[in-house]
Amino acid sequence: MLVIASRGSQLALWQAHWVERTLTAAGHECRIEIIKTTGDKITDVPLAKVGTKGLFTKEIEEALLDGRADLAVHSLKDLPTELPEGLVLAAVPEREDPRDAVVGKRLADLPSGAKVGTSSLRRAAQLRGLRPDLHVESVRGNLDTRLRKLDEGQYEAILLAAAGLKRLGWGDRIAEILPFEVMCSAVGQGALAIETRAAGPGYEACAALDHAATHSAVTAERGVLGALGGGCQVPIGAHATVEDGRLRLMAMVASPDGLEVVRAEAEGPVAQAETIGRELGAELLERGARRILEAVYSA
Repeated sequence: MLVIASRGSQLALWQAHWVERTLTAAGHECRIEIIKTTGDKITDVPLAKVGTKGLFTKEIEEALLDGRADLAVHSLKDLPTELPEGLVLAAVPEREDPRDAVVGKRLADLPSGAKVGTSSLRRAAQLRGLRPDLHVESVRGNLDTRLRKLDEGQYEAILLAAAGLKRLGWGDRIAEILPFEVMCSAVGQGALAIETRAAGPGYEACAALDHAATHSAVTAERGVLGALGGGCQVPIGAHATVEDGRLRLMAMVASPDGLEVVRAEAEGPVAQAETIGRELGAELLERGARRILEAVYSA
């Protein structure tokens, strides 16, 4: 019996059940173990102010390490770039839509002074750069909670990951999907991460779930994040695509007020995904991201 560790949110459980069904179809017996993480317990503080790496993964990783679980299903964007010793990223299934979505009204239809909610510093910074006339405010909670707050009129629009909305059957709520050139997505957005111990039944069972192109793309994106040393206190975005053995990567670092945005792009052989990501991260630092990072961390 394979034990799958997951957070208890509606989206996390959708993801865990998808993995459970896929493994069951391959002949494995599975059950899901819900684990409450630090990030689930802190719901009234913006994520950027909590600033803890592994906010949504630490307790789950402890369950893997002590043998209470054989594999864990995460949203890849929640998984720190450095994993605890003994744990590996065993599989990355094919990615859902990695773009950001606007729910409520399209950005162009929002009047000056409209209140827009997002839980992401990255989305907030880019939105401030696009529409400095809007009031961007933090909105925490699960997807259904955030949608309820929108429906109650607390916000005129909210920004969310398109992937979560589509997975939960709420794609028809999307007013607008933002292109990457307008809103660069989070590292790993739309992808699932299946984390296991470095060897054992969980690792062996998950190998078949890996999607090579998605894994390479997110490896490059995580390379950018690793080079920047970034956490959730700094607006950082990266998005990679793989086609015909070539990897294309775009990335950005923004000041929290959105007044300064540093962008860069790179491409190369897919086999060099991590190197491409790390080199692009280094280029961003040289272009001005280092100054932004230093200003944020010294504030």
